Amino acid sequence: MQLFIIFLYAPERKLKPETPEGISRLISSSVIDKDRFRCSYSSLGTGCALPFPVRFNGLIPFTDMTDISDISQFVIPQGFRFGACKAGLKKSGRTDFALIVADEPASAAAVFTANRVTAAPLMVDKQHLRATGGKVRVAAINAGNANCAAGQAGLDAAHATCEAAARLFGCRPEEVFPSSTGIIGVPLPAEKLIAALPELAACLGSESDHFHQAAQAILTTDTVEKTAFARLEVAGPGGALREIRIAAFGKGAGMLFPQLVPHATMLVYILTDAAVAPLVLDGYLQQAVEVSFNRISVDGDTSTNDTVLLLASGASGAVVEAEDSAFAAALNQVCTSVARQIVADGEGVTHVVELHIEGAATNADALQIARAIAHSPLVKTAWAGSDPNWGRLISTIGSCGVAVDPERIDIRFGELAICLNGGRAPGFDEAAAHAYVAQAEFSVTVELHQGTGSCLFWTTDLTHEYVSINADYSS
Repeated sequence: MQLFIIFLYAPERKLKPETPEGISRLISSSVIDKDRFRCSYSSLGTGCALPFPVRFNGLIPFTDMTDISDISQFVIPQGFRFGACKAGLKKSGRTDFALIVADEPASAAAVFTANRVTAAPLMVDKQHLRATGGKVRVAAINAGNANCAAGQAGLDAAHATCEAAARLFGCRPEEVFPSSTGIIGVPLPAEKLIAALPELAACLGSESDHFHQAAQAILTTDTVEKTAFARLEVAGPGGALREIRIAAFGKGAGMLFPQLVPHATMLVYILTDAAVAPLVLDGYLQQAVEVSFNRISVDGDTSTNDTVLLLASGASGAVVEAEDSAFAAALNQVCTSVARQIVADGEGVTHVVELHIEGAATNADALQIARAIAHSPLVKTAWAGSDPNWGRLISTIGSCGVAVDPERIDIRFGELAICLNGGRAPGFDEAAAHAYVAQAEFSVTVELHQGTGSCLFWTTDLTHEYVSINADYSS
């Protein structure tokens, strides 16, 4: 199998699309086959010619550029249709109900929140996946209501939505996968979703616009879509090459510390047209989630509704077996891109921080330290103020429950030595450190000199705006 392009169809930071910087950052952050896509890198102003419609901020389509082709010809997986409509759940009046419909029952794998308070649709999803042996025909996603902590009424609403979708699309109710996001503790008016289904079914399509309609409809406090795409080729019978596509869209901005297990709010939907058995698909998803969605945090709170669903239609005719490194790499790339986009769009975020924990006794120790740093209000508020207060970092490391040698801890901000052997590094330049952490994105490396354990983790600062958003969320 040959991976010949990874195309991440969204910037990982919110940039003004009309600026050359916004265009340049999008292009440079994507790994693009320049010959195949004939992308002009010499002119990044208004005359930049891209062979696909680009939504630089995740929402605004640019259709006035020259030499543009429909993106669905390149990256939308075969065998799926998408759509969205206004069911009347969002106070804003925006679209709030989306469908993903497979032409035939697709192989499915999913991971869900570890929160013991679990939303009704997740309970139904687990039952349905067991009943079908890992097959899904329809994913029905609503925003504006989490359908959580609503008792039997919540379960009844989820089941009623599944039954209505099953009647409409001629499948078993167990082949419908419901998802919800929004306010907890408010009964879900399933009658609104059921009433909207016929109109929604009539406008389904397989083009990029349909895909992005679904991606927009599931957003809540998000400010941009989160989407990512990959393509790869596999050798089929007789050595002929067949193309596989992977596409994903998701949402998440706050209440975001996914702890996903096999049995956000982060919702992510990943689609591929490869033919993959459900058990094999589950193995790929477990691996991808561990290095992506389980390595991010905005505020340390785990949602009741976090879900990642991976569907494989098989429509490409390309078969993927277990332990295929190229398919795994492509899936990991897509998941990591969406995860980083979710962090970058965190509520009130002004700084995105990439944590490198190195030299821990074990990988588990490294992850525990990363999470402690990512969840420390003192550390996160220092970042919000562009304060290079490394004392808060070393204090958090020492109090997180991992055995460390305080006199062997080194800390770097980017390439700047900040702490050496547990104390202030010789030549520490506070002005340079301040300037570095004033950037919208920066990295922090912690070297423990205890072993070979390591972890890569993405998190954010904690700002006044985050407090304002969450103080007013339900009102």
